[in-house]
Amino acid sequence: MVTKYDIFEFAYTTRHPLKPIEVVKKFKKNESEYDNIHRMLKELVQEDLLTKTNYGFQAKKSDKTDLLYQVIFHCLRNGINYNSLLNPGLAKFLSKALRKKEVTSKDINLHSLTLRKYVDILYKNGLLLIISEKPLKIKVFYNVLLNNLLVYFGYKHKVLTEDTTSYLEDIEKELIKFRKLKRENETKYQQIIDDFEVSFIHHSLSLEGNPITLNETKRILKDKIIPANLKSKDIDEVKNYQKALLQMLKDSQDKRPLTLQTILDYHRLAMQHDLEIAGKIRKIEVHISGNPNFKITKAENIEKEFEELVKKYNDFIKKERADLKEILAFAVYFHNEFQHIHPFEDGNSRTTRLITFHLLQSKDIPILDIPYGLLDEYLGYTKGSRTREDQKLLSNLQKVILFNLKKINERLSE
Repeated sequence: MVTKYDIFEFAYTTRHPLKPIEVVKKFKKNESEYDNIHRMLKELVQEDLLTKTNYGFQAKKSDKTDLLYQVIFHCLRNGINYNSLLNPGLAKFLSKALRKKEVTSKDINLHSLTLRKYVDILYKNGLLLIISEKPLKIKVFYNVLLNNLLVYFGYKHKVLTEDTTSYLEDIEKELIKFRKLKRENETKYQQIIDDFEVSFIHHSLSLEGNPITLNETKRILKDKIIPANLKSKDIDEVKNYQKALLQMLKDSQDKRPLTLQTILDYHRLAMQHDLEIAGKIRKIEVHISGNPNFKITKAENIEKEFEELVKKYNDFIKKERADLKEILAFAVYFHNEFQHIHPFEDGNSRTTRLITFHLLQSKDIPILDIPYGLLDEYLGYTKGSRTREDQKLLSNLQKVILFNLKKINERLSE
C-alpha cells in the first residue's frame, strides 16, 4: 500500500513536477488507484509539503520538507519503516519518554496496546531498550533520527543526554540466562551470530562514512548481489570487513588471545582495498577529521605504546576472577587507549570495535552489534569527544551489552 510519505519521498528526490499518473506508474499501481493517489497528493499540498503548479505536483523547498526527508533518509539507510515512525502519537510518546532516564507504563498515559505498539516499533529498530517486561520498564535511546522526528512534529523538548545509570545487575541476570540457553542450543546461537553480522558491519562502517545502506549490505553479503550505482571502494570495505569480522569471531570462540600480530592481521583483512596501509603501523602523523582536540600518539611512539597496551591486555585476561565490573571497565580502557594510539593511517575505529568485541566475547559476554539508537552516543563518547570519556563510554557499553543480551536471549528462547 502506497502512503503519502512514499509519495513525498518520490517527489522530493525527483525534484521536477509530477502528474498523478506518473506516481501511479512509479509505484506500479493500477489506474483504479489514480483517485487515491491524487487525494494524497492534494493532502501533501495542504500539509505544505508539496506545491501544485500547472505542470504537476512538486516538493516545496523549505526547512519542513528538508527535515521530513532527513527522517525518511535515515530510515531508508538503516532498514527502518519510516511510515511506522511518522506517527504524531508516537512522537508525543517520545517527547515524554526522552525526558526521563527510564520509563514505566505508569509514566505514560496511553492505552496498554498503544504503548506496546510503540515499544515494539522502537525496540525492533534498535531505538529502545526493554529493561523489564513485568512491570514494563524501558529506556529510549536519543539519536539524530528521533531528534528530527520530534522537531518535525513540533515538539520542543528537553532530553536527558547525561546518563550514568548502572545496568550491571541486569546484565548479570541476562548472562546467567544466556549461558544456560546457549548450552542448550549452540547451533541456534551460531545462527544468531550469523544474523547479527550484516547489521554490525553496516553500523560499524556507517560510523566511518560508508554510504551503503543496511539493505544493500545484506544484498552484498548474503544474496551475493551487487546493487547498481555503488562505488567499488565502498563495496570492498563491506566485503573486507566481513572477512575481518569472521576471523575475529572464530578467534574469540576458540579463546585465542589477541596479540600484536593478530590485531595487525584484522586490520590487514579489513583494509585489503588499500594495500599500502593494510596491516602496517603508520609512519606519518594523522588526525581525526572534524575533531582536532582528539589526542593521537605521535608516530615515533606508536610501537612502544602499542606493545604496552597488548601487555596490559595479556595481564588482564590472565586474571581468572575478574568480575563483570572489572571486565567492562578494562574493555572501555582498552577501546579508548587503542583509539588514541591510532596505530594505522586509516581503519583504526573499525579495528578498535573488532578487538573490543573479541575481548568481551572471550570473557563469555556476547556483543554482536551496536544498536542503531546508540551509535550517535557511542561516537560522541569515542572519536567524537573533545576529552577522553571512559566513564560515559562505560555507560554506553552497558546499554549495548544489555540490548545484545536481551535480543539474543529472546531468540534463543523461541
